[in-house]
Amino acid sequence: MDYAHILERIHRDIQPLLGQGKVADYIPELGKVRGDRFGMALVFADGRSHCVGDAAVPFSIQSISKLFACTLAFQLLGEDLWQRVGREPSGNAFNSLVQLEYEQGLPRNPFINAGALVVTDVLCSRFVQAETALVQFMRRLSGNPAIDYDTRVAQSESEHAERNRAMAYFMKSFGRLEMPVDKVIEAYCRQCAITMSCQDLARAALFLAHGGVVPWSGERILGASPAKRLSALMLTCGTYDAAGDFVYRVGLPAKSGVGGGIVAVLPHRWAVCVWSPGLDHSGNSLAGVQALEWLTTLSGHSIF
Repeated sequence: MDYAHILERIHRDIQPLLGQGKVADYIPELGKVRGDRFGMALVFADGRSHCVGDAAVPFSIQSISKLFACTLAFQLLGEDLWQRVGREPSGNAFNSLVQLEYEQGLPRNPFINAGALVVTDVLCSRFVQAETALVQFMRRLSGNPAIDYDTRVAQSESEHAERNRAMAYFMKSFGRLEMPVDKVIEAYCRQCAITMSCQDLARAALFLAHGGVVPWSGERILGASPAKRLSALMLTCGTYDAAGDFVYRVGLPAKSGVGGGIVAVLPHRWAVCVWSPGLDHSGNSLAGVQALEWLTTLSGHSIF
């Protein structure tokens, strides 16, 4: 399969979509990013990679961090993690409060904000600085020791985190959080402010396509069965309340973020990351979803 040619074709054909959608300016620092940026990186277990556009440009990974925070929490708690957060699609916006009240503060899944706050609470209870532990984890997964979080983005997030604070205090009232709310929120804001490139993220996610093992280091991150289960959660819950449409169009387990990135895996083959900051109405990258749909259509490779 000539993936280099496929990515070049996608890069060429995606141009009319760049600049469409809405950059996530409700976090002011994110609103400063040009909406016409586009990068895409495809990485194989043997180290081969194909990149186009701005694939080497770091960007704010935002909710993509939830995938890796959940992985780290699962390493700590195993199946007991699911006593604190569910595994069902939400069907609501990623920052919705409505479902939390109906379900007595138990988040539907770890990839919506409420669930991610519970996961962050787990990390805060085990690490002195949860965000530092996650950064170090991302460095190991990607092989890039320079990865860090952007302090300006973290500050901007913290200054506009009223809804997340409301969710955290609401869950705290039901006994769903163990640590102080302010500590959880600050760690969560810094976690979302981690900056990585498409190349970094595709490499970091490759363990999920390789049975839970980082292929170039041999480090086992998860057992084969937990890696499969986490990929299943990505498939059903990883793209906010548009998961059904995303699976229909793309057919890959994926996790998106409002920074415009989407990381996806094809089990036993490769991992891919695409970045374009303009978002659709669900908070997913408009051009990014289209690029991934073309990738699986042109290659004929998806999980289906």
